[in-house]
Amino acid sequence: QVQLVESGGGLVQPGGSLRLSCVVSGRIGISDIVGWYRQAPGTQREWVAVLTSGGSTDYPESVKGRFAISRDKAKNTIYLQLSDLKVEDTAIYYCHTDMRRRSGTWFPAGSWGQGTQVTVFS
Repeated sequence: QVQLVESGGGLVQPGGSLRLSCVVSGRIGISDIVGWYRQAPGTQREWVAVLTSGGSTDYPESVKGRFAISRDKAKNTIYLQLSDLKVEDTAIYYCHTDMRRRSGTWFPAGSWGQGTQVTVFS
């Protein structure tokens, strides 16, 4: 069973940056496609970054050009670089290790960690 521990969240002003980390223990999901989600209060969890085993990335328009996902397999760690942050980026961020694509969007198929809070305040 995979376990995920996210960290790196915090308080930041608009325009600021953060780097989130996700340490993975156990077996990566069958798809070997990893990603990040976020959930703001009162909203559904939404995907914000995907990284395939071949190195391809995918981002929704809301974060494209500002977020960057990467992975260090030797350290079993997935990263999410957040730049030019906006108030609407405030959410709990979760990593995921088994993403599946269906009907033009990404779905989670594995386990969740506890998440890390990102708060952007002006």
